[in-house]
Formats: sequence, structure tokens, C-alpha cells
Amino acid sequence: MMRGRKACAVAVRDPQGNIVIDRQTLSGIYRSPLARLPLLRGLILLADALVLGTRALTFSANLQVPEEERVKDGSLALTLITSLVGGIILFFLAPAGAAYFLQRWLALPEFWGHVLEGLFRLGLLVTYVWAIGLIPEIRRVYGYHGAEHMTINAFEHGVPLEVEQVSRFSREHVRCGTAFLLIVVVFSVLLFALIGPLTLWPRLLSRVLLVPVLAMLAYEYLRLSAHLARYPWMRPLLWPNLILQRITTRQPDEGMIEVAIAAFKAMYAAEQGGISAGERGSRGAGTP
Repeated sequence: MMRGRKACAVAVRDPQGNIVIDRQTLSGIYRSPLARLPLLRGLILLADALVLGTRALTFSANLQVPEEERVKDGSLALTLITSLVGGIILFFLAPAGAAYFLQRWLALPEFWGHVLEGLFRLGLLVTYVWAIGLIPEIRRVYGYHGAEHMTINAFEHGVPLEVEQVSRFSREHVRCGTAFLLIVVVFSVLLFALIGPLTLWPRLLSRVLLVPVLAMLAYEYLRLSAHLARYPWMRPLLWPNLILQRITTRQPDEGMIEVAIAAFKAMYAAEQGGISAGERGSRGAGTP
């Protein structure tokens, strides 16, 4: 999936080998005054990005199965809600509870309890993205993720978007959403430490209530770090993000790069007004 300022495009290879493209106009929220308000814009745009991502995965999955087996619209909302609840339990409540009991057992100061919680959260995140990468289907997703980054890197360097040219570029990119997850983990240590000592249940409740605050802060930092990425002094701060991307991306094959290029070109054409957003199309395998 490639997203611009006004449109996004999803390119998927169907069982016959054709690349099928779904173009959509982005919600008006992206061009509203709210999208320019610091902090609040992060929460709004990230929520919409979750919906876009879920729709893209649903479109991809439905293209591979007969019509009677396709995911219905109602399942989209259920999948998104279930994923959010599961993510909060796994990455926020579980580390908070484990750190709370370990801190009490070892009689550690409150500060070290927050550090332990952050380390548990980071360990869960890295282990999770590594473990699911062992699944063949997710490993292919990581390959497409790498192809997306390589295509964007090629475009930003002014290189023609051809498979041979794109394949020479890095599969890491400073604006990757992987950075957002890592920033959330780091900021969670700082933010939760400011709250001070809490018993178990208030601590767990605070973790849930502060998820939106963490998302807003992490989004603003991600925007700022991407803007400052060209400065040498910023590179050490970006390094952990790029390292984590080595787990969440894989070296793509030529077919994956071709799909990524098709998605980017469709998005770019829609951005320029050359193609009506909301349109679906397809082309034969191997067609440039």
C-alpha cells in the first residue's frame, strides 16, 4: 500500500499473476484544520491509518479466495477492534503487571519498576515481530514491506521506477511505521515514570488511558525526526529504528518490487489527478 496526501493505492497480485490495483481517495480529515493541530493530528491520522491498513489487508485476502469465502464489511470493524484490544493487553497491560510483581518481589525503587516495564515491553515487541516473521505468509508480507521502502527510496533519489533500478536501494526508511512502535516503547517509560507510584489496578488503568497520549507524542516525534533525518547528529537517534526494520522487512524478489512500483505509480497518478480515486484496475503480470 502506498499513501500520499490525497489518495492511496493498494496493489495485489491475484492467483492468475495479474497485478490488481485499488485506488481510494483519502478521508477529508487529512486536509482539514485538525490534521495540522499538533498532538491531536497524530491521534486522528493514526486511527485513520489503522482503518486503511485493515482495508488493504482485507482487499488482499479477498482477492485470493472465491467470492463466497470473502471477508464481509462487518468483519472489518470486528478485526480492528479485536486487534486493538489484543495489542493493549499484550504490549501494555502484560508488561505493567509483570514489572509490578517483579518490582515488589525484588524490593526495587519505583524508577526501576518503570525501566523493567519498558524492557518487558521492548522485549515483547521485538520477539513478536521476529516470531511472526517465521510464518511463511508474514515473511512474504515483510518482503513486500521491504519493496515499499525500496520504491520510495528510489523515488526520493529521482531514479526511474524500474525493477532493476529500485532493487539497488535500501529496504530501510526513516519514516517507517516501525519507528512509531519503538518510540511508543521509549516514551512509555518516561511518561509512566511521571505518574509516580501506583497500586496494581490503578497502574493497569493508567496504561490503558494513556495509550492515546503516547500515540500523539510518538507521532509528533516521528514527524520531527523524519524532518531532521538529513542532519548527521540525528543519525544515532534514528539507528534503533533502522535496526528494528531489519526484522520487519525482508529482501524482496523482483515480483514484489514490481507490485510495489505499481502501487506507487497508481497513488502518484491519483495524486496528480490523472486517475480517479476509488477506481480498481488490473494489468497482466510482467507489464511495465
